Amino acid sequence: MKHILVPIGSTESAKNSLQYAIDFASVIQAKVFVFRAYSGLNKAGAMIDVNAILERETNLYIKTMVDAVDRRDVEVVMVAARGNVVDSVASINNELGIDLIIVGAKSNSFKEELFLGKTAGSLVKQTKIPLLTVPEHFKFTPIKNVQLAFKSGIIENKSAIAPLSFLKDKFQASLNLLFVKTPSFTEADGVIDESLDGLKDTLTNSENATTYQGVLEHLNSATPDLLCVFTRKRGFFQKLLEKNTIKKEEFFVNIPLLILKGA
Repeated sequence: MKHILVPIGSTESAKNSLQYAIDFASVIQAKVFVFRAYSGLNKAGAMIDVNAILERETNLYIKTMVDAVDRRDVEVVMVAARGNVVDSVASINNELGIDLIIVGAKSNSFKEELFLGKTAGSLVKQTKIPLLTVPEHFKFTPIKNVQLAFKSGIIENKSAIAPLSFLKDKFQASLNLLFVKTPSFTEADGVIDESLDGLKDTLTNSENATTYQGVLEHLNSATPDLLCVFTRKRGFFQKLLEKNTIKKEEFFVNIPLLILKGA
């Protein structure tokens, strides 16, 4: 895990997310790419190059944000891209190879009822890059206790757990698997893939209507520093993102959330 992408908006939480990402990167010795998209204009014949102005202002904003945080010993690269966030992230990933996206949970949204705002939600839904959401005002501390909540032990894409394996090794963290048996449970779901089973330190079983209800039942007793979930084509988390946002009444945790892709 060498390249971390940090999309920044125009809220105070963006600065906090960037500082968290830099502190995180300093431990795993990764490079941080600070990114902001801007909407360009296609109108021809204008005397003023509006796109050049927008690009310059975007770069200035990124620089102001970077100058406002402690860079520590981390290499920080500023990236301004014309277009929407999802397409720009895809282009950056194709060019640089992004291992992890770190973003504020609410991103640019000021709506208090949202857990994931439109930017974070869109990145979860429409990209294949693992994503780490950071709660507002949350300060980085070394990860010691990780909980992975899932409702099926089937892992068709082994690379999906690679970020989890890396972080467990890098932080020397313990991993508790929380297996939530839901009404859609099948016998195949109950067999935990050996690649995942080999990472665990403990295993907790739960029976609940949804994965999230299982998380709520055990979160306080497990006291993890990091919660992990999978996105699956028909999974609980993917269903929540049909509108690119997630309300707090649907899902909410006050610790960083690592969303793994392609399980």
